[in-house]
This record gives sequence, structure tokens and C-alpha cells, in this order.
Amino acid sequence: MLEVIDDRVPGGSVLITSQLPVKTWHDYLGEPTVADAILDRLLHNKHAIELKGDSMRKHAAR
Repeated sequence: MLEVIDDRVPGGSVLITSQLPVKTWHDYLGEPTVADAILDRLLHNKHAIELKGDSMRKHAAR
């Protein structure tokens, strides 16, 4: 993952979607040094959209 991000940042764009909050990414990525490098590159100039509210799946199941 770090190699892909290094190829894109800073000249290109990276789009990542996740159900995990950013604050839990470090633990999920595991290796502290690699996690720091990835998060540093991704979060430096980020534009974040956090969706809130009930899941649409709950409404569709009715």
C-alpha cells in the first residue's frame, strides 16, 4: 500500500473509502513505521467526507 501511495502522492490523487474511522487506521495497519508513513502521506492534504446518519440498508429491509 505504501508503494502505491508513494507513486501517487504528491502529484496524483488517491481516493480511499473506509468504514473504519481514521483514528483506528493506525491500529489496523499494524506496523507502526509503515502506518506512520502511509497516514502522513494520506492525511497531509486530505479532503474528508464523513457520512452520518442511519444506514440506508436498514430502510431497504423494511
